[in-house]
Amino acid sequence: MVTLSLSCSKTEDGDTIPPGELTVISTTPTNGGGIISYELPIDLDILYVTAEYTNSNGEKISRVSSKYNTDIEVSGLNQTTPITIQLYVVDESYNRSIPVEVEFTPLPSFIYLVQESIEIVPDLGGVKISWDNIEAKTVFVFLHITNSGEEEVRILSSNNEEETRFVRGLESVEMNFSARIEDFEGNTTTLEDKGNFTPLFEQEIDKSTWSLVSNLSVDGNAWEGETTNFWDNVIDTAASGNDDSYFIIWRDQNGGSLNWPLDIVVDMNKNIKIHRFTVWQRAYWYNGPEDLPYYYQEENIKQFDLYSSNDAQEWTLLGSYDIGDPRDGEGNIPNTSLEMAALGHDFELEGVSEAFRYLKISITGNYGSETYVHGSEITLFGLDNL
Repeated sequence: MVTLSLSCSKTEDGDTIPPGELTVISTTPTNGGGIISYELPIDLDILYVTAEYTNSNGEKISRVSSKYNTDIEVSGLNQTTPITIQLYVVDESYNRSIPVEVEFTPLPSFIYLVQESIEIVPDLGGVKISWDNIEAKTVFVFLHITNSGEEEVRILSSNNEEETRFVRGLESVEMNFSARIEDFEGNTTTLEDKGNFTPLFEQEIDKSTWSLVSNLSVDGNAWEGETTNFWDNVIDTAASGNDDSYFIIWRDQNGGSLNWPLDIVVDMNKNIKIHRFTVWQRAYWYNGPEDLPYYYQEENIKQFDLYSSNDAQEWTLLGSYDIGDPRDGEGNIPNTSLEMAALGHDFELEGVSEAFRYLKISITGNYGSETYVHGSEITLFGLDNL
C-alpha cells in the first residue's frame, strides 16, 4: 500500500495561508497624522490593508484601506514625536500578513492651525467668527464669551476648509472672547484669548409702518385669515382659535390653483437693513386632534425665498429657506420639533443686507396641500428706519 502526503492551501476551515507583506514606498507627515504609500504583494485574494497604532490619547486605533488603494492615512494625532505604525495585509479569509513597521513624526495637529487662524469681528447682535482648516476634518470650536464676569460657551462645528459663522443674541457691550479647538478624536488645544469685542447694536424691526402691496401679492384673505396678519405682532397659538392670526392663501381665490411661487410684498414705508429673521407657522388645528398644534401639517408654509427692493420692480434675492420636515413615515413629530416651532424658526442671511424699502416673501412650498397655504408671523432683526 502506498501512502501519499499532499500539501494544500485549503483546509476544512478554509484558507489559512497568510498573504505576503506589503512594501512601504514612502511616508508623508501631515498635520496630526501621516500618509503611508505602499506596494501590495502579488496575492490574488487581498481584501484590505490595516494600520494599527496607539494614538496620542493612549487609545489603540485601527485604520483600513481598500485593496484598490496604494496608501493609507493615519490621523487623529496630537504629537510631534515619532510614532510607530504596524501595517498588515488582510486577505478574503481574514488571514493577516506578518506586520511591517514604519515610523514617522507627525506635523503639529491641524487643531492648532485652526486656533491660530481664528478671526473675530463685531457684527449685528453678535460677532462673525471665521477660521481655516487645511485638513478639512471635523473640528469643534468652543467659543467662550465672558460678559461682566458671566461666561457662556457656544460650540461651533465644521469640516470645511474655510468657515464663517455668526454668533448672535449678544448685547452691544464689550465682552471677551476665547477659543479652544477639539478634533473628532478628542484632541484639544488649550483655551486661547482672542480679544475683546463689542457686538453691533441690533434692533427688532418695528412693523407698525408696514403695509401690503396688494397688486403684487397673492390673496391671503380667505375665511378668518388675512395677509396682513403675517406682521401684526400676534403669534398664533394652538390652544384656541381666538387668535386667528395667520394668513390663508386659498386656491379658489387665486385662479383655482396654487401657482408657485406665491408672493407677499410688503412696503416698509422706511429703509431698513436686516441680517436675520424668525417665521412662525399656523398653530391652531381646526377640528384637529386635541392638544396637538398644526405645525408641519400639509397647509403650513414650508419653503420660501426672501427678496428686497427699493422700487418694488428690481429685486435682490436675500436667500432661500426651508423650515424642514421632522415627520416620520407615520406622520409623528418629535416633541422637541413642536416646541421649536412654537418659538419660531430662526434664519440668517449670509451677511447684512443692503438698505431696502420693500420685502417680498415668495412662498415656494408647503407640506403637501394643493388647496391652502397658511403662515402666522414674520419678525425681522437688523437696523431700523435708516
